[in-house]
Amino acid sequence: MGEQTLISQSPTQPQQLHNNETTTITTTTTTITKSSPPSSPTPLTQTTPPPSSPTSIAAKLPFRSRKTRKLSTKTTPNSETLVVSTPRIIVRNLSCEGEVGVAIRHLRASDPHLARVIDANLPPKFDCFQPPFLALAKSILYQQLAYKAGTTIYNRFVALCGGEANVIPEVVHELTPVQLRQIGVSGRKAGYLHDLASKYMNGILSDSALVTMDEKSLFTLLTMVKGIGPWSVHMFLIFSLHRPDILPVGDLGVRKGVQVLYGLEELPRPSQMESLCEKWKPYRSVASWYMWRLAEPRGTRSSVTVDPSQLPNRLIDTVSDINGLG
Repeated sequence: MGEQTLISQSPTQPQQLHNNETTTITTTTTTITKSSPPSSPTPLTQTTPPPSSPTSIAAKLPFRSRKTRKLSTKTTPNSETLVVSTPRIIVRNLSCEGEVGVAIRHLRASDPHLARVIDANLPPKFDCFQPPFLALAKSILYQQLAYKAGTTIYNRFVALCGGEANVIPEVVHELTPVQLRQIGVSGRKAGYLHDLASKYMNGILSDSALVTMDEKSLFTLLTMVKGIGPWSVHMFLIFSLHRPDILPVGDLGVRKGVQVLYGLEELPRPSQMESLCEKWKPYRSVASWYMWRLAEPRGTRSSVTVDPSQLPNRLIDTVSDINGLG
């Protein structure tokens, strides 16, 4: 009779990180059963539990349930079972009540230069919510377009789908390149949209998983989608998931703001940004917002509900973004 082996990872208790910021690690469990030797088909079941619901964006942001794949329903008496746990990190995000105020107090105390910029501007508002799939599709449509042109195409795209509630993987996947071209979407962007929809339909991505996934895993998965590069992922993390500690090192506006803030002779390289902005942790997303304000022409600064499609000075950060032009 085979010997059973069980490997599991228990949830870690929440750890207090900074002021009101709390990180909770939960687990997604994958069970693999292997018979030795099997007398019936070997079961392999993979399930993903729903995310926990602290006071976070997961409680406010609408999302669609993640698909559960079940490859077999039978079990065998002589089997070896391996349970592997994948961490999911849920952080107090910028849409949580009072979190922006906590961030501003930290930034003002940690960087006197930034404190003057904070005092000269009204605070940001992170209260715009969209399902992750819709937000990602929108980011693809707006790539390399002026805000007005992007908005026109986006509105046509929403109408073609039958409303924002119908901008879902199954509907987008059925749109033909001809239909998309008729509303002004280039052939390459049509391919990007279809690739995003396919990865959702295949279970590689899901709204519920993206909401609670740690930044490193999310970055790895999203950059697998055609047309989504590092810049797009950073914008998604800040403006859609409202993660507090994201530094878009390749964004031209943030780099320009850092240059002005510290009186640098040259625009800082992406490789220099991490060290220059180290003191802003764990609220580099909010500090980046102030860098965009600092980089704006005089007379245009104001408090806004942030929308990545309206940000100035976008940086073409990947070859795939360059290929998306036109």
